[in-house]
Amino acid sequence: MKEDFYDILGISKNATEAEIKKAYRKKAIEYHPDKNPGDATAEEKFKKAAEAYEVLSDPDKKARYDQFGHQAFEGGGGFGGGGMNMDDIFSQFGDIFGGGGFGGFGGFGGGGGRQRRVKGSNLRIRVKLTLEEIANGVEKKIKVKRKIQAPGVTYKTCSTCNGSGQVTRITNTILGRMQTSTTCSTCGGSGQIIDHRPADADGQGLKVSEETVSIKIPAGVEDGMQLKVSGKGNEAPGNGIAGDLLVAIEEQEHPQLQREGDNLHYDLYISFSEAALGASREIDTVSGKVRIKIEEGVQSGKILRLRGKGIPSINGYGKGDLLVHVNVWTPKTLNKEQREFFEKMAQDDHFKPSPDSKDKSFFEKVKDMFS
Repeated sequence: MKEDFYDILGISKNATEAEIKKAYRKKAIEYHPDKNPGDATAEEKFKKAAEAYEVLSDPDKKARYDQFGHQAFEGGGGFGGGGMNMDDIFSQFGDIFGGGGFGGFGGFGGGGGRQRRVKGSNLRIRVKLTLEEIANGVEKKIKVKRKIQAPGVTYKTCSTCNGSGQVTRITNTILGRMQTSTTCSTCGGSGQIIDHRPADADGQGLKVSEETVSIKIPAGVEDGMQLKVSGKGNEAPGNGIAGDLLVAIEEQEHPQLQREGDNLHYDLYISFSEAALGASREIDTVSGKVRIKIEEGVQSGKILRLRGKGIPSINGYGKGDLLVHVNVWTPKTLNKEQREFFEKMAQDDHFKPSPDSKDKSFFEKVKDMFS
């Protein structure tokens, strides 16, 4: 089993945002690769601390983790930590140590050792999905225009910072000598500048290219949810790492089904005759058509529950249900013979309403539906 994120950082579940940040900084300093060269165990602990901080520092992810644990981020699609590499960590969380690094370690822009790697900008797209695609999961191939390094571009070491990406200044103060480091303005922190730029490249040596990206969308996503495809955003100049492609989910309206969480609702209209005599009707579901039986004497407002015919939980906790709402359709116009028939039936005691304890009110039906 994966180690608890709170245990990794050595904090309680009630830790504040500042305490979480402080705890991560402490662990990152302790296990930083520049302080523990060649120590695979320390590097693994360094990655675990970054993964824990990525989740616990985000209020939404933290809330999901507190409720569901590690299962909240299973199922793919870029939901949360996991699989982080050193470049991801340095580019995402280096800012919490300040521009001057810490303790002389160069991983976050300090005075030597690991060179800071610039990350390219993220791209955002919207993907429209049908309820059927949401229910079953789908792989979409989307054309994306992204910046890539132009073929033939070459870089050389920045002479201003000597490839470190940082410029260090020493100032004499009344308290003694003070050292500060800032991002190199010449290379933007990448440690490299363009040596040769092709004619079709921009000032950073990048060009726009159209690429088909395959996006695996897990079952159970919701409208407005955002997935991340790592490394499919804009590339960065020099030795930088590519940004991410952020995919916003847009749920298309279904002609017969309405979604409510993981449950689906279907309005079924039947005639007086079908309500009195019973019937068999075919209805749509997200997994195809199914035939349901309507018992004779069914009342308008009856709810039929088809278990497991709804939407799968994004967190892997089973499927929702399909709730079929039975509505008895009242004719809006009648011809002479039909009117005479209903006038006659209106005098028949058998057709007069006589609900018993089994005929629940609308409020009781709603309460049963959510119990």
